[in-house]
Order: sequence, then C-alpha cells, then structure tokens
Amino acid sequence: MKNNKLVAIDLFCGCGGFSYGFQQAGFDMALGIDMWKDATVTYKHNFPNACVINEDITSISSDEILSKLNMSAEDIDVIIGGPPCQGFSVSGKRMIDDPRNKLYKSFVGLVDEIRPKVFVMENVPGLIRLFGGKVKEQVLYDFSSLGYRVNVQQLSSDDYGVPQQRKRVFFVGVNEKKIPSNVKFEFPKAEYGDGKKPYITCKEAISDLDFVPDDVSLGENIAYKIPAQSEYQKLMRKDSDSIKNHSITIHKEQTKKIIAMVPDGGNYKDLPIELQNTRKVHIAWTRMNSEKPCFTIDTGHNHHFHYKENRVPTVRESARIQSFPDRFEFIGIKTSQLKQVGNAVPPLMAKAIAEEVIKVIGDAK
Repeated sequence: MKNNKLVAIDLFCGCGGFSYGFQQAGFDMALGIDMWKDATVTYKHNFPNACVINEDITSISSDEILSKLNMSAEDIDVIIGGPPCQGFSVSGKRMIDDPRNKLYKSFVGLVDEIRPKVFVMENVPGLIRLFGGKVKEQVLYDFSSLGYRVNVQQLSSDDYGVPQQRKRVFFVGVNEKKIPSNVKFEFPKAEYGDGKKPYITCKEAISDLDFVPDDVSLGENIAYKIPAQSEYQKLMRKDSDSIKNHSITIHKEQTKKIIAMVPDGGNYKDLPIELQNTRKVHIAWTRMNSEKPCFTIDTGHNHHFHYKENRVPTVRESARIQSFPDRFEFIGIKTSQLKQVGNAVPPLMAKAIAEEVIKVIGDAK
C-alpha cells in the first residue's frame, strides 16, 4: 500500500544510481526492474524495501507490476528509467515500431498504461543529435501523443556537485490531465562552475582513500585511515563506518612503470613515442587530473588511472566520482561492480532533477 511519500518506480534500474538520487530527494522507490542479475542483487541490497524484478521488461505488464506492489496506477507518481534505444533508423519506420527498440517501446507502453504524473527518461547525449534531431522529435512525439508535456535537455553532472564531467540527456514529461498547464517543469540550474561554486575535483572526491598501497590488496571492508579532507568527502562518508569495495587491482610491474611516466592529468602523449601505441584506444594511459572533475568514468576497461597512484581506480573511488555515498555497497565480482558503477546515473545529478519534479507535483496540489 502507498504511504504518504511520493512513489517512483525505476524501469531500467541497474544498480540504482537514478533511484538513489530520487530517494535522497524524498521519493519512496517502490520498484526496480532490470534484466541484469548482478545489478538487481546490488539494487535489492541497497533498497531493501523495494520490490525488485530481475526480468526482461518486455515480458512484464503493468498489471503484474501493480499486483506485486499492491498498488493501483493512481498510486504511482513518477516513472524513471534509461531504456537503451538500439533501433535508430531514418527509413520512415516509427522508432516505437522498430523491433530493435522493444525496450524503449516497453518504457513508453508502461508510461501509457500507468499514466504517472511525471516520467523522467535518461539517455546518451548523441540521441538528441542523431539523424539531424529526428530521433529526438520521435521521442517527443511518442510521449506528447500520450498527453504529456515534454521537456528535453542535456545536463552535465559536474554542474550539480558530481566530481565528474558526464553528459546525459533527460526527457521529462508532465501529465496534462494531472498537472495544470500553468505548472511548468524546469530543469535544475547549474550550481557549480563559472561564477558559481567551484567544481568538485578528483582530489576533493577521493584523497581520503589514498592510503591503500598499490602492491597489496587490503580487502573489501577496511577502516578509514585518513580524516575527511573536504566537504564532499564528509558528505560521502555520512552514515558509513567503513570503506567497502576498495580492493585494488594489482598491475604487472611493466604496466606500473608505464603509468608512472604519465603525470597528473596527463595521457598517452606524455609517454615515449615507442610506448604511445601500446594500447589501441585514444583514451588509454589517461590519468585523472587531481585539480579538476574527472572525465566520464567507464565500465572498467583499465585505461584510466588514479591521479597519483600507479593503478586504476578502485570500485569505491569510481563510486565516489559518480557521487555514490560510501554506505552504498556494490555486490558481485570486481569487474561486475565496476560495470555497475560505470553504467549508473550519478545520484547527485538524479537528485537535482528529482527535486524539480517534486516542485511540479507539489505546485499541482
């Protein structure tokens, strides 16, 4: 049954970054769905009160979802999610009808059947530029035809206190029948950057975790050895009594020697010419810059390195850079954990959006 909090469900929940931001803003996260088992195990661990479904969303109906939640469609205030959209085509076929877009179609279908007050859909920045903007127009059409006023904008996570430059596109739809036309959704304004608060840097994010050696793994659950060095670190450490998911990757000596040649904030161009092409991707041998927000955290390809240590970041360091607090624990083998972190929506970015969604729903009452 619904309590008096606003209720949200996450249709492509992954490990829970998007959900965590909404929860921090004040939402009750009632449900997470994802077909990746590892991610749903982590989600359930961190959202113990949520109903978690580890299934292909295309095989789930709204009736099944509502039955599992013991709720009616009216009880669901917001639907969030980031459906992959593989079936881009300019052949004239509507995107929603392309069989490769069955995940996107399921998201649209569940919004159609449940008709929440608001939906928030996240995707990669390329989506709005693809085929001269035709894909963006198709998404706007699909949802506006359901009776939603839809806003779309690209946001960068570092503008919202995340120590990382990560650009994502968000479509936010407001239900015309449930929210009066004079109530407008506005995307959160940047709080950090030019003329505002200074961006959170890599060093501000993780310097209190620097005590681990690069040649010995201290394990997965270790004590804090260094006091919090910044306000961001204090925020991340809140309600946490130990450091989880901080087991290092031990590299070969030759790899460490090459990493050591790259300065803080440097990349493969800083290496001797004969070593520059030892990895065939342009992002290889890239070090974090301690004085800037991090580049976009990847899913654990081992091309990016700590600003000072001669190793790749740990899961916890990557999680900090994504703005997951230390009390959020990742479950599974390390490669899976890194992928879970890298695929997530940064929680602080999600929280900024969620706070604007709450304003819209509140103003409608």
